[in-house]
Amino acid sequence: MAEKHGNLSINSDNLFPIIKKWLYSDHDIFYRELISNGCDAITKLKKLDMMGEYELPADYKAKIQIIVNPDEKTLKFIDNGLGMTADEVEEYINQIAFSGATDFIEKYKDKANDDQIIGHFGLGFYSAFMVADQVTIDTLSYKKGATPVHWACDGGTEFDMTDGTKEGVGTEITLYLNEDCLEFANEYRAREVIEKYCSFMPTPIFLSKANAETQYETIDAADKLDTDTVVEEIHEEAKTEEKENENGEKEVVEVSPAKEKLKIVKRPVPLNDTNPLWAKNPKDCTDEEYKEFYRKVFLDYKEPLFWIHLNMDYPFNLKGILYFPKINTEYDSIEGTIKLYNNQVFIADNIKEVIPEFLMLLKGVIDCPDLPLNVSRSALQNDGFVKKISEYITKKVADKLIGMCKTEKESYEKYWDDISPFIKFGCLKDTKFCDKMNDYILFKNLDDKYLTLPELLVKEEEKKDDAEVLDKDGNPITNTGDAAASDNTADGSDTSADSEKDERKVIYYVTDKVQQGQYIKLFKEQNMQAVILDHNIDTSFITQLEQRNEKYKFMRIDADVTESLKDETSAEDLKAETDALTEVFKKALNNDKLTVKVEKLKNENISSIITLSEEGRRMQDMMKMYAMNGMGGMDMNMFAADQTLTLNANNELVKYIFEHKDSENVPMFCEQLYDLAVLSNHPLSVDEMTKFVERSNKIMMLLAK
Repeated sequence: MAEKHGNLSINSDNLFPIIKKWLYSDHDIFYRELISNGCDAITKLKKLDMMGEYELPADYKAKIQIIVNPDEKTLKFIDNGLGMTADEVEEYINQIAFSGATDFIEKYKDKANDDQIIGHFGLGFYSAFMVADQVTIDTLSYKKGATPVHWACDGGTEFDMTDGTKEGVGTEITLYLNEDCLEFANEYRAREVIEKYCSFMPTPIFLSKANAETQYETIDAADKLDTDTVVEEIHEEAKTEEKENENGEKEVVEVSPAKEKLKIVKRPVPLNDTNPLWAKNPKDCTDEEYKEFYRKVFLDYKEPLFWIHLNMDYPFNLKGILYFPKINTEYDSIEGTIKLYNNQVFIADNIKEVIPEFLMLLKGVIDCPDLPLNVSRSALQNDGFVKKISEYITKKVADKLIGMCKTEKESYEKYWDDISPFIKFGCLKDTKFCDKMNDYILFKNLDDKYLTLPELLVKEEEKKDDAEVLDKDGNPITNTGDAAASDNTADGSDTSADSEKDERKVIYYVTDKVQQGQYIKLFKEQNMQAVILDHNIDTSFITQLEQRNEKYKFMRIDADVTESLKDETSAEDLKAETDALTEVFKKALNNDKLTVKVEKLKNENISSIITLSEEGRRMQDMMKMYAMNGMGGMDMNMFAADQTLTLNANNELVKYIFEHKDSENVPMFCEQLYDLAVLSNHPLSVDEMTKFVERSNKIMMLLAK
């Protein structure tokens, strides 16, 4: 071939600045592009061999070699793929027919799978100019009689192309790094970048340093390979020790036989795993392999709870593994990492177009060769196809969870506390996911039993317990069953008596088993149940559930005093006590807005209970959450929950106050009784606690006298 000097077919001198600023966000990505192109060239050569259009040498071993040379400030990328002829270099390297920067972007943004862009040294090759002042190509095509080609360009629009001297089929690209990018000629930096982008590429990748001292290793002679370079043969004598035998006599015993060993030039070790776990059939993978892969990829040495192996060939090709990590929600931030690959080439972490938002809490890898990438392999075209992939991943996760709930209920329950925030977040973010998971969400009750939503909503008559529950006088009373659901409405009345009232089934819940201990005790005494909802996400979650279903509602256990906790009585029977005690307590507490109720509670040891309206408390919780997220500025008192003080007419202290309402110490008793009720509901403020302690001391002094 005659020597050729020419101009690249570009109508703008600003091609390379465009590449640097637009095409790639990270400068280190040139490693990925050049190695990917080498892998593509090797894959195509193997296909030609399979089709009978080329015959690979008997000793052929596909490989990519990267040689760093910090002394000469160069990087070499060498592959033994199909190489290029002069015409191919002209077509794929020189004839980049752009018409300015705008056409550059517009013309190629939708041509991700075009071989002239990726696979034959198209735009991926030009990423080299992000870090190099000059780039050379030495290549020899697999075609019979092909002449090697040498190509050189200094980053402008001019190039030189001549006959080359390369002997083996394949391509060698040399980068002469600019002064700002010399870090990439550092062996350790190169290793870091290659492991970041190329850990699972399908061709073995080897890294070496030019002019480095030869390293050696010692192997057993029996383990010698044909490719090993033997430096020295070593005979190891047998090792013996003097030991005492059964007769108490000392004798020399051979503990290690004589060995023949070889000192060889250290075998090169590839930096990548060419057959990653996600590419294998799930049936061929062991639990230990899944765990080891998780530790290796995510550097997380806490074992994952379980995993989902995605393996799909139709209607699109997608493989991957999603891990459910064990999260300590008290200390760990709930944030995962989903690594996206295209044909084992790393694209990016957590690409939201492909990975549904709630799955970002997981850790995993997804490889989809069909993804419509743009020319930089790092951005997705936002189309319906990508949405279908996202929906498929969501469906597979839901199917796995549902399958576990149906066939591995014990394991599902064991994992539930760890995975419930993820599932609830998914239900909030994805309607289809919520539809599928609705009947497989678990609720833990006060006895640590797990129930699904349908189980919670079973009709009371189907949940009756045969055991009798006795009242304080030893008389049998009706058992409410062990369901957390009740047919009572928020105000404690029976819905069957008044069709105009709220007829939704009530599911009682607890947010703090310690703080709400008194209410839990009352429920258990009447064999009633509630579910534990103690995660930050639960308030939003149950609100969404209620909006989706008009047949039930959630009420915190301290939202009201239910009929089951009271003796049967009418408001008229307690009118005198209610009027008198309301006046006494409002005056003693200096609070005219306080709502006071008087009821006959079955447990006479409880003097008073504070209840907060469910709607008001949820609004208060929401405002607190907004304030925590930096959206403060509001007066929290505006959203204070409606508070009711319920006094127990069966309690001796309450009776005493009613009968001695004009007594000197009654105001102090009222304050104390109110604070005790508040303490059973939520902590007192600093000032309130100070007064409570002082008052307690006064009461004890009265007793001491």
